[in-house]
Amino acid sequence: MIDELFNTMPIGGLQKTTLIDFPGKVACTVFLTGCNFRCPFCYNREIVLPEEIKKHPSISQRYLFSFLKSRQGLIEGVCLTGGEPTINQGLPEFIKKIKKMGFSLKLDTNGANPKMLQKLIREKLIDYLAMDIKAQLIKEKYEKAAGVKVDLKKIKKSIEIIKNSGIDYEFRTTVVPGIHTKKDIMQIAKDIGPARAYFLQNFQPGKNIKQEFGMIRPYSKEFFLKIIKNISHLFKICRVR
Repeated sequence: MIDELFNTMPIGGLQKTTLIDFPGKVACTVFLTGCNFRCPFCYNREIVLPEEIKKHPSISQRYLFSFLKSRQGLIEGVCLTGGEPTINQGLPEFIKKIKKMGFSLKLDTNGANPKMLQKLIREKLIDYLAMDIKAQLIKEKYEKAAGVKVDLKKIKKSIEIIKNSGIDYEFRTTVVPGIHTKKDIMQIAKDIGPARAYFLQNFQPGKNIKQEFGMIRPYSKEFFLKIIKNISHLFKICRVR
């Protein structure tokens, strides 16, 4: 099982220490390769686009678990992000091995695989969930932000699964000029609220999947503060990152 696992869970990156990715815990972040979305503003193109993945060096599972063993007692948690972790059928077994080492587990997801989310929650494999809400829950808007065809029923189901999971969670939206307006964000808040936590993340231009997004100027701090003032009543925690 372990040898098979090593061959089926591609890792594209490892951040050995993070104080911000896993709320309340010192953690590391593991970037799993591959994604079913093609968000044009995404800056992880080297672990999302197949042609870039081929050129990007991977990290072996043996190296990862050797690293985790060396950090037992020094870090508390492991964040699994991507790409999109839930596209990997071996994810439950992979997480079980991490959990057996005594680490808490945070999962980042786009919510396109509610069946996998439900399985992970049912088997008590996740301690913290973060779901990216790409846009308003309207098909054309969501697909513009995701860059692919999207089954909105699955997105909506994941939102409800997470809200009713009984574990700590957050929703978050990367806010991009040209894709999101103030009205859009206000509607997203209504779509997902009331909920535990909602974070707005300011878009950062760089090596984005669509190169023209590297020229977009992010929204101002004032833009976000006005929105937060109007939506914070829907969430226990509502902040800008």
